[in-house]
Amino acid sequence: MPDGIDFKDLARRMDGAVNAFRHDIASLRTGRASANLLDPVHVEAYGASMPINQLATISVPEPRMISVSVWDQSLVQAVDKAIREANLGFNPIVEGSTLRIPLPELNEERRKELAKIAHQYAENARVAVRHVRRDGMEHLKKAEKEGEISQDEMHAQSERVQKMTDERIIAIDKLLAEKEAEIMQV
Repeated sequence: MPDGIDFKDLARRMDGAVNAFRHDIASLRTGRASANLLDPVHVEAYGASMPINQLATISVPEPRMISVSVWDQSLVQAVDKAIREANLGFNPIVEGSTLRIPLPELNEERRKELAKIAHQYAENARVAVRHVRRDGMEHLKKAEKEGEISQDEMHAQSERVQKMTDERIIAIDKLLAEKEAEIMQV
């Protein structure tokens, strides 16, 4: 858009921040097993650090159990070590090329810790959205200064940018509230 700002690009970047937040909180443990819980785990294999889902099949056979079937028998110990060192509080049980990971009950202290982590993720997402807003506002001010848009147009478009920002922040807060309720549920 020669006069003003590319709202589609701003929306895409803001939505990217919201989606990244959605992905981050999906990996937080809530007491129910989920294959996403192992997303942060990277295994040293074949001379590189690889995500666990590229080396094994992850399934959830029971509500409080994760099963990891390693494809290459020689990597079972490396996968076991990576899960233990990922600071997720998991203690895998090795059975051949399969690792069973029982999920312990979450105590109140651990629930509060997870809620704090969720709040940090939310704040990072809000900051990312605000950075996109700042970029948009700077672009508008520059366009007005160079005479590409009028002062009224700049004001109207900056209100639209602010509205987009507010919508994304509300979406982040809603996702955070849902995740926090899920974490604190006993």
